[in-house]
Amino acid sequence: MSNMTDVPSTKTFLITGVSTGLGRALGRTALAEGHRVVGTVRTTADARAFEALDGDAHARVLDVTDHDAVETVVAGAECDLGPVDVLVANAGYGHDGLFEESSMADLRRQFDVNVYGTVAVIKAVLPHMRERRSGHIIAVTSMGGLITMPGLSFYHGSKFAVEGILETLGKEVADFGVHVTAVEPGSFRTDWSGRSMIRAPRSIADYDELFDPLRARRVNGSGTQPGDPDKAAAAVLRVVAADQPPTRLLLGTDALRLVEAGRAAFEHEMRAWVDVSASTDFDEVGRSA
Repeated sequence: MSNMTDVPSTKTFLITGVSTGLGRALGRTALAEGHRVVGTVRTTADARAFEALDGDAHARVLDVTDHDAVETVVAGAECDLGPVDVLVANAGYGHDGLFEESSMADLRRQFDVNVYGTVAVIKAVLPHMRERRSGHIIAVTSMGGLITMPGLSFYHGSKFAVEGILETLGKEVADFGVHVTAVEPGSFRTDWSGRSMIRAPRSIADYDELFDPLRARRVNGSGTQPGDPDKAAAAVLRVVAADQPPTRLLLGTDALRLVEAGRAAFEHEMRAWVDVSASTDFDEVGRSA
C-alpha cells in the first residue's frame, strides 16, 4: 500500500450526487475531516439539507446530463470557492432489465447519466487540474465494470465504458500530477437496488426461470447488503491521502471475491483457446518471432 501523507491537508472536493448513498457518505466524511465540499444534488430541498451539515458544505443543484450546466457549476466553484483538488464523479443509477426486454431509450438514458454525465464533469474539471499540475479525479464505477450478471447488461455496459475511459485518461495525465482512480464498490447498503434502480417491465416468458429469482433477490436484498457506506467513504478518503493512489480500488469482500473469480474464468478460457488466438498472424511474423 502507498505511503500516506503525515498530516492530510485541507482540500476542496467536488462530489456529484451527495443526496443519497455513497455520495452522501463521502460528503459527510470529507466534511468531518475538515475538507471543503461542493456537493451536487437534484433538488433545492436536497441542497438545503446538504448545506445544513456540519462543516464547509456548499450545494449546487445540477443534472449531470445538462453539459452546459456542468461547465457553469464547475467554473463557478473554481471562481467562488477556489481550486477543486478532488473530483468524485459519483452520480449514476442502475438499469435492471434483460437485454431483449430493455429498449434503446433505456440504453440512452443509462449512458446519458453514467457515461456522458461522468465524462462531462471530468472534462469540466480536468483543464484546471492540468494547468495547476495537481488534482485527483475519482469516479465511482462498480464491480459491475469488471464482471457481469444477467439482467444488468445496460448497466454493465455503462460501467465498462467508464472503466476504459478512466484507465486511458490516467495514462494521458500522469505527467501532469493528476491522479485518476476508479472506485469499484460491491453491494453496499444504499438505495442503488431500491428506489434508485429503474426496472424494465417483464414481457418474455422464456427468461422467467433465469431472471425472476435474480430480480427478486435484488429487490428483497435492498437494505441488507454487506457493505457499509461510511466505511467505503473512509476508504476513499485514505486513497485521497495516499502519495501514490491506485488506478482501481475495489470496495467490499463480495467485490474482491467476484472479480477474482471473473478474472480466473477469463484466464482459463484465454489459455484454452491460446492456439487459436496465436494462429492469426502472417506466417513471416511467426517465423521471425
